[in-house]
Amino acid sequence: MTFVYVGNAESQSVTIFALSPDGALDEIDTVAVPGPAEPGSTTPMAVSPDKRFLYVGLRNEPYSAATFAIEAKTGKLNYVGSGPLADAMAYIAVDRGGKFLFGASYGGGKIAVNPIGDNGVVKPAQQVIAGQPNAHAVIADRANRHVLYTSLGNDIVGQLLFDAATGKLRPNDPPRVSVKAKAGPRHFRFSGDERFVYLLCELDGSIYVFPYNAATGRLGKETQVASALPPGFAGKPWCADIHLMPDGKFLYASERTSSTLAAFRVDAKSGALAPIASYPTETQPRGFAVDPSGRALLAVGQLSNSLTSYAIDPERGSLRPLRQYPVGRNPNWIEMVSLP
Repeated sequence: MTFVYVGNAESQSVTIFALSPDGALDEIDTVAVPGPAEPGSTTPMAVSPDKRFLYVGLRNEPYSAATFAIEAKTGKLNYVGSGPLADAMAYIAVDRGGKFLFGASYGGGKIAVNPIGDNGVVKPAQQVIAGQPNAHAVIADRANRHVLYTSLGNDIVGQLLFDAATGKLRPNDPPRVSVKAKAGPRHFRFSGDERFVYLLCELDGSIYVFPYNAATGRLGKETQVASALPPGFAGKPWCADIHLMPDGKFLYASERTSSTLAAFRVDAKSGALAPIASYPTETQPRGFAVDPSGRALLAVGQLSNSLTSYAIDPERGSLRPLRQYPVGRNPNWIEMVSLP
């Protein structure tokens, strides 16, 4: 069974659905996230590698991460506890060993590492790397030896070495790779085989295709710069999220000004992107996700307060809207968990 978790910032809640193989959703529950009465701007979320815990970051003071235990049979969430974060984190991610929580602070310009206790609750930050203006994402690679992050303000992808035993980060050599000035690197994804990294830039709508050396944790020179903007786009680009199909055949990216989802076919050998189409979606789609089976894509709209499910054509990668579902206020993040 696949369970869907939608983070609603202004409601300070998580809406839970069960996803059927045909793409239909059945609402299970809505759970309040404990924290200050004044809601934050977004609710970044992350799932532990063993799928036991869901972490929800709160961007309202005092900044914290709430831990929920996931019931394997029902998908319901049970609150375990909360721990402090070093700042308002726009992005959180768990390392591959499930022992540390990474955070990227957009407003605070920093990357942080918090240990995670045996009970799943986040402990105070043990390391904070400052001087990263508009940090927007941070992810460890599959080997859990290297970490990449984005600094939108510096127009770079940072490269770090990670000690999974201690949770300490230190600069790789070189410590960063630059993109075009004012491109605004935001979210990124590793390909399944980790031969490539796909970077979405918020401010110009570009998607960079980088070769990735998993042995060294370094990005090579970009091999392509594609565009996530729809045909005839004339506004100010405001791209948000990017995801790959589980089999790596297709890539999708969201653009908030036009409220569209861009779809691309991925060349398995070169990693190159070929555009398929742009599809209208929920208003201001900050977050979306592809289900682990690759059959469905779910997108939420920050201004529409709803979610639309799409069927993914397995051969062409095209999206077919199925149904719209109400969620909480300012939905901005989706996590999916498949459990036996």
